[in-house]
Amino acid sequence: MYRSHYSKEISKTEYNSTVTVSGWVEDIRNLGSIAFLILRDKKGTLQLTILKKKTPELFERLISLPRESVISVQGLCKENEKVRNGYEILPDSVDILSIAETPLPLGVVDKVEADFDTRLDNRIIDLRKPEVQAIFKIRSAVLAAAHEYLRSQHFLEVHTPKIIASSSEGGTDMFKLRYFEKEAFLAQSPQLYKQSLMATGLDRVYEIAWYFRAEEHNTRRHLNESTAVDIEMAFIQDEEDVMQILEHLVHAMWKRASECREELDILKKTVTIPTLPFIKVPYDDVVDKIQQQHSPIQWGVDLSTEDERLLGDIMKKDGIDFYFITKYPLESKPFYTMPDKEKYSRGFDLECKGVEVSSGSQRIHDVALLIERLKACGLDPKDFDAYLKAFRYGMPPHGGFGFGIERFLMELLDLNNIRECILFPRDRSRLTP
Repeated sequence: MYRSHYSKEISKTEYNSTVTVSGWVEDIRNLGSIAFLILRDKKGTLQLTILKKKTPELFERLISLPRESVISVQGLCKENEKVRNGYEILPDSVDILSIAETPLPLGVVDKVEADFDTRLDNRIIDLRKPEVQAIFKIRSAVLAAAHEYLRSQHFLEVHTPKIIASSSEGGTDMFKLRYFEKEAFLAQSPQLYKQSLMATGLDRVYEIAWYFRAEEHNTRRHLNESTAVDIEMAFIQDEEDVMQILEHLVHAMWKRASECREELDILKKTVTIPTLPFIKVPYDDVVDKIQQQHSPIQWGVDLSTEDERLLGDIMKKDGIDFYFITKYPLESKPFYTMPDKEKYSRGFDLECKGVEVSSGSQRIHDVALLIERLKACGLDPKDFDAYLKAFRYGMPPHGGFGFGIERFLMELLDLNNIRECILFPRDRSRLTP
């Protein structure tokens, strides 16, 4: 009985035959002698037409169901050009699998929009909405494209620890935890492990990674638990090799999103595939551009959110959505970033319409220089003994990046809040559901 035909998979060859469909009761319209029930599954909706005279007991069972109850129905599939799919189901029997409580905490098809916190508090119901599901179907599609592209470039998928003994990147934005008798941290990124793998001969690796960052920010662009496509690659000439992989990855993911026509139609969005290569703007030029827009930024510091927005507006006037910021000051980058002479680094950021979506660099592969940079950043090399060990026995030149999935989706689909792009958001004030 539970063998289910998704509504949009029923073909004309199945007209005038018995089919089984299962899903959620989206709506019921009772006209007395006839009732119409809209059934929804992950593929869409279909109409059940119930005739009281033909099946009076079945009629009463179905019209009494609360919305969002789950049923499995067997019945005759008949062509009907007047209904939404060109066919309807005339049910002969029904299994009521689950009866929904009333009232619903959140409407699925109601025209009155709930506030955002109510939606997130009732995320399971929220995720039943076609426009919300569309976001995650596109997310799945673009991640499939990421896997395909990186594997085509000979990258190996890996999984690194999320409980670590020392900070991944330095700084204080770490979640501490007790690990038996020791202190440990949730990983800010897989950075240290990715680099260590470059010493093994697994010289191109990637991970769909989790980031845990105890930042106090509670903005529309920040999460305390987020995901990213993280890669590391060895035997590079410089950071240009890494940027080339990144821009082609973004292009592949953006192109795949453009092929999700049904989901884009639901969201009323259009996707324009960016042109390669992406423009590169040195940090010095960026500072000059935004200072002309009366930003108080001083040379040597990282760009603020407002500075990024200003730069995005400047680039937009030239029709540019994607652009690299290159040649950052060394003092603004993490300890593992390769210096470029005395003042600069081989670090870069990828920005999309005024939002940073990726950060990367060529890394330091010389252990003596790495220890020097740890000290310069106020970190104790002893805390990084396990990490440094990988550099003592032959480490090739390498580099990599982290590419934020939620920020990518936010910009791709022009969404107002990053929490729309992850199933169960974790931020400064939200730990459930």
